[in-house]
Amino acid sequence: YRLLFAEDAAFPTQLRQIFDPPPLLFCRGDISRLQQPQIAIVGSRKPTTHAQKITFDMAQYLVQAGYVITSGLAMGVDKRAHLGALAQTDINCQGHTIGVMGTGIDVCYPNHHDQLFSQIVDRGGCLVSELLPHTQPHKHTFPRRNRLVAGLSLATIVTEATIKSGSLITARLTSEQGKQVFAIPSHIDNTNAEGCHHLIREGATLIYHPQQVIEDVNGQLDYDNNG
Repeated sequence: YRLLFAEDAAFPTQLRQIFDPPPLLFCRGDISRLQQPQIAIVGSRKPTTHAQKITFDMAQYLVQAGYVITSGLAMGVDKRAHLGALAQTDINCQGHTIGVMGTGIDVCYPNHHDQLFSQIVDRGGCLVSELLPHTQPHKHTFPRRNRLVAGLSLATIVTEATIKSGSLITARLTSEQGKQVFAIPSHIDNTNAEGCHHLIREGATLIYHPQQVIEDVNGQLDYDNNG
């Protein structure tokens, strides 16, 4: 792995701008991904089959549009987001995903995700952690991970989440950083989507197609560059 300090040129610029930037990052894979425009996709660890498909397809679409997909390497939505980003035959789109770890860079968690970790690194993606090597998963390490997922990204999409999902932490941090939160609606009796409905009620942008994300994010980038 590589070690990036905050003053290094390769350190992601967007992380320097958050309230509590990490002083260093441990990285595996292609660190150039960290400087590319990213969109976070997060959600339930136990998504419905429908949400899994939406997540995979949305990640694939956004990668083809030139974005890097950033997520937290968890089961469920996170994994489907990474796999969707990796499912590319176009050489120019391969490896456009970043996995932010809630453990040390040398600790594979969940344990059975070792194949996913290898795929990300081998196909040109990047794994990143602010935690010291050998750090094991703990309830306090994952909010720190969520902070980096939000900090690295231009916006966050929540495809499906319960009301107590950690994805809502990522969404809140995204909003606090002045970035846009997108949420996908579902049936009102789908308890697995209560978190998304809550976010929409609180002001998140309802979407049903990834092109809507691209239009809003590009519009914001144009505004920031010109205004």
